[in-house]
Amino acid sequence: MLRIHDALTGRSGELAPGRAVRMHTCGPVAGPRPAHLGDLRPHVLSDVVRRLLESRRVRVLACRGPLLDGDPAALGAFRRAAGALNLRPPEHEPLAGEAVEAAVELIAGLVERGEAHVTAGGSVLLGTGSAPADGGAGPSASPGGGADGGDAGRVLWAATSGGPAWDSPWGRGVPAPDVRCQAVARRLLGARVDILVADGDACSHHDGPLLGAGHRLTSGPVLFDGPELLPEQVREAGLDPLAVRLAYLEHHYREPVRLTWDLLREADGTVRRWRARVAGWAESPSAPLASGHVRRVEEALDDDLDTPAALGALRDLEGDDSVAAGAKFESFLHLDQVLALDLAMEIGRSPAP
Repeated sequence: MLRIHDALTGRSGELAPGRAVRMHTCGPVAGPRPAHLGDLRPHVLSDVVRRLLESRRVRVLACRGPLLDGDPAALGAFRRAAGALNLRPPEHEPLAGEAVEAAVELIAGLVERGEAHVTAGGSVLLGTGSAPADGGAGPSASPGGGADGGDAGRVLWAATSGGPAWDSPWGRGVPAPDVRCQAVARRLLGARVDILVADGDACSHHDGPLLGAGHRLTSGPVLFDGPELLPEQVREAGLDPLAVRLAYLEHHYREPVRLTWDLLREADGTVRRWRARVAGWAESPSAPLASGHVRRVEEALDDDLDTPAALGALRDLEGDDSVAAGAKFESFLHLDQVLALDLAMEIGRSPAP
């Protein structure tokens, strides 16, 4: 049974899925800069969860939040990067316009029920407070919450006359990014999802009047020694993009990752070695799974997605001379359903001269 750590409560609990699980992943950061490798980490996390559940015949209904600026070129670039890391496309990936429409509908409902209020300046804040003297959102209100760290005073809709803006019952403006993201999840998946995956502390507001979640997973930060790396730079350096996926799996999802070229080159070497091993084992007679090793990997994944321990168990299997080559072959391919490192890629290919 999969046990995962809830980012909001700080406690671990069992995920007991029925026949289907509704999972929402907050949209990638975008705007004036292109998405970088750090933006992809929470999406790798949600992909591992999805693949693990689907390997156990659980239907996962996946939704990915919209890019914040709705730029089609940025969306295309993100989709290409996601494909290069073997991220399965979600069933729902709404565009910015649909997200804004859903946000207006959600905010209007909150205002009607008295759970949010409109300021004199045309912004909408969560709660029933009075408008600040300047008629705007006020210095204590921000998209991330009030000055006291709570949700009271959160800006749901910010009035603006410049830059991208949309019409609403309160005038021209923009919904807060997290409101836009949660609104589409609520429209497409319902008022409460089973799993919500986000980056950093973005989960802190995901259990209130906007969107409830049974389990909230938050990925740790991605650190860079130099400039933030772009997905295309990995391929241009001659590395397999799935080296990025493996580099993330080598760290527990809640821990920070310092992404360096040395780390990526090491991961690239591991991916290529495992593919060569699998291709070699494919020439041996088939054999049943190495059940003990496979069980260790699966138990590690069930323990709050402990991918470093799972990869350690996989390396033990690789070096265990008592296990037949055919059993290693079947076990590696079985586990690659979740790891998604394309370990069968070299099977049948002629060796390089």
